[in-house]
Amino acid sequence: MLRCVTLAALLASTALPGAAQIVVQRKLAPNSLRAELVVTQPPELLLNGKAARLAPGARIHGENNLLVLSGSIAGQKLAVNYTRELRGEVLEVWILNAAERAKLWPKTAEEAAKWRFDPLSQTWTK
Repeated sequence: MLRCVTLAALLASTALPGAAQIVVQRKLAPNSLRAELVVTQPPELLLNGKAARLAPGARIHGENNLLVLSGSIAGQKLAVNYTRELRGEVLEVWILNAAERAKLWPKTAEEAAKWRFDPLSQTWTK
């Protein structure tokens, strides 16, 4: 009996490292747009060189999808996807990893209106 429990524990512990390496594709909002973001003086920022502002309660997701404070990325040029709220302030930001940066994504609302989005693969096509 003790051997069975030991064997089960050994098998379970060897399966965990493999499970921890599973890469989960995060879901970016289909209405988000691509831009270069620079946080100047929080909540002020530049999106593609144009002045913008973070909305109250805005969330910035890092490359690993953990939340990032705007002050911790001040002065850095980052490739991001972002959404705006009704008043035009930036509501949600995703700092893109290398795989996400490689995907085609619209930079303007006009592009998004002309292109087609596939939610399963999280890709846009012209």
